[in-house]
Amino acid sequence: MDLILFGAPGAGKGTQGALLAEKLGIPRISTGDLLREAVRFGTPLGAKAKEFMDAGDLVPDDVILGLVDEVLGDGRTEKGFILDGFPRTLPQAEALDALMKKAGRKLDRVVVLDVPDEALVQRISGRRTCPECSAVYNIYSDPPIRAGICDKCGNALSERIDDNAETVRKRLQVYNAQTQPLIDYYRSHGAPMATVQGDLEVNEVHDAVVSAIES
Repeated sequence: MDLILFGAPGAGKGTQGALLAEKLGIPRISTGDLLREAVRFGTPLGAKAKEFMDAGDLVPDDVILGLVDEVLGDGRTEKGFILDGFPRTLPQAEALDALMKKAGRKLDRVVVLDVPDEALVQRISGRRTCPECSAVYNIYSDPPIRAGICDKCGNALSERIDDNAETVRKRLQVYNAQTQPLIDYYRSHGAPMATVQGDLEVNEVHDAVVSAIES
């Protein structure tokens, strides 16, 4: 089963992708993971990607798509895959279609995790992490007993600099501008689509995703 999982920052793609990969016995593929793996093993594409990463530049589409092409052709994805957060643009979607056609494959389902923007703002901007024990809290939905202090080890909690509400809203604007055309693209090309409410408990979202795939 070949799947694409879309969702805005903070929508839970990573969590749901990992749960789905375990249930279906197929790999969850994120381009970030592919890049890190290629760089770590020093592959030709990894060396090319590293040049851009070291310079602080975005890795170009031809490198990303080359990595995706490689993983489509190896044994890891023989029974299927879950693409997490890729493609991100229409040219990437069109190129992915060409790669899958070359590999004799087609998408079985495109799943969209739908979470209202303001819920995502609270989910991300409210996140606090303990630098000592890595415990994670949310000041809105799962606050520590003492504000700013880790319940487990008593250290001060920290906030990522890019998790403030203003930055999160800008990231969501970019995501919405890029992703809606992709959803329209797949719908117009007849890809089986499913939209799942993503602002529920993790297990509820997982059950809904599984039902959407199996229906």
